Amino acid sequence: MPFRQFGLSPEILRAVQEKHYTTPTPIQEKAIPDVLQGKDLLGSAQTGTGKTAAFALPILHRLAAEPRTVRGRRIVRSLVLTPTRELALQIGESFGDYGRHTGMRHAVIYGGVSQKTQEVALQKGVDILVATPGRLLDLMGQKLINLSTVEIFVLDEADRMLDMGFIVDIRRIIEKLPAKRQTLMFSATMPPEIVRLSATLLRDPVRVQVAADAAPADDVDHRLYYVEKSSKPDLLKTLLAGEDIKNALVFTRTRHGADRVERTLSRAGVRVEAIHGDKSQGARERALSAFKKGSIRVLVATDIAARRLDIVDLSHVFNYDLPNEPEAYVHRIGRTGRAGASGIAISFCGFEERPLLAEIERLMSKHLTVVTDHPFASPARPAPPTVFHTGRTPAKPRPFMISVDAAFLSAGRPPSSSPPERVSRHTGNEARPTSGPGGRKSGHRDQLSSRGRSRK
Repeated sequence: MPFRQFGLSPEILRAVQEKHYTTPTPIQEKAIPDVLQGKDLLGSAQTGTGKTAAFALPILHRLAAEPRTVRGRRIVRSLVLTPTRELALQIGESFGDYGRHTGMRHAVIYGGVSQKTQEVALQKGVDILVATPGRLLDLMGQKLINLSTVEIFVLDEADRMLDMGFIVDIRRIIEKLPAKRQTLMFSATMPPEIVRLSATLLRDPVRVQVAADAAPADDVDHRLYYVEKSSKPDLLKTLLAGEDIKNALVFTRTRHGADRVERTLSRAGVRVEAIHGDKSQGARERALSAFKKGSIRVLVATDIAARRLDIVDLSHVFNYDLPNEPEAYVHRIGRTGRAGASGIAISFCGFEERPLLAEIERLMSKHLTVVTDHPFASPARPAPPTVFHTGRTPAKPRPFMISVDAAFLSAGRPPSSSPPERVSRHTGNEARPTSGPGGRKSGHRDQLSSRGRSRK
């Protein structure tokens, strides 16, 4: 079914056509009609299934059909809440792409950066707000955001929200939303906590469930290099020097990381460009066009900029940084091995990234092939600790306590039955006997006078 069958506005269909979308994904086909009708929706879908367009397209259609302002100023009519900065930027970029011809204005707010630019965007007025919980609450506390005008609320990646401890923040935000609203909730999994939360948020919701593609193409050769972070640039340059790499797409976790890799490779004489969220749309399109034409050999990208890249005959994909989300690995690797062609996926894994590797291998139900014969190899995957089962319950350890006789320490003899000599708490050496002339007070004065003489 083509997108025009949904009844979307010509402006949105034009943007969809410019993105070269022809057929809706299963989540889009099931969700868009109900969202357009204003129904609440509970969607079970993972990243990479086309979920963002499933709610962004109908939201843009509905808001653009009935523009609203207060005193000539745009108001927040739709709020999309997502757990991480990366997802927020990705969703914001999608709203920008799909709504470029509608006149709708959106803003993305997230923590970890100065809020000044975000303040300016809010003061100009926005129709759609994409936010992470922490920064949203901060700006709400400063009276910079009013959520009483929200008509459509989207809670994205709900299970991750709970895993990251955002449930209290979510409830505080929901308290500020109007009771009369449309609510869309998406979660990759449906644990009991999510079911209970959905019962409090949604009214007679439509349930949509779409299975995620958890495995890349069969023609992709997965290779893993254990390498410390400081050696990654040298390893990448060494591998790219090989003649078997026709072209390569290199993924980094951050925009700054993409720029650093670009500079490193450029100094090494590699024809390279970087694309990420800080680059203009025109710059990204020019870099992608040059890569497809073969003018440059390596394209460095973040996940946000590389969404839905369609590159024919891509020989290698490099995971310079492992992604935070295992599903993103599947998406990255899906750029190669397309249309029956074979491809090679090379992943670098530093010590601090091994938990991310475990999530990727768990999702794929397979181990990546480890390459050990390279000059920058770090220790291989550590073996799990050995556990011995004796069939007995181990005894509870006792507190470690030692009672020592001073005479025993000094003379090396077994403790005697006579009272031990006192040990000075100041010097750790044997103190003067307290039984001599003057008793305890005399010995104490001698210690004080001795320390006084040492200072002089």
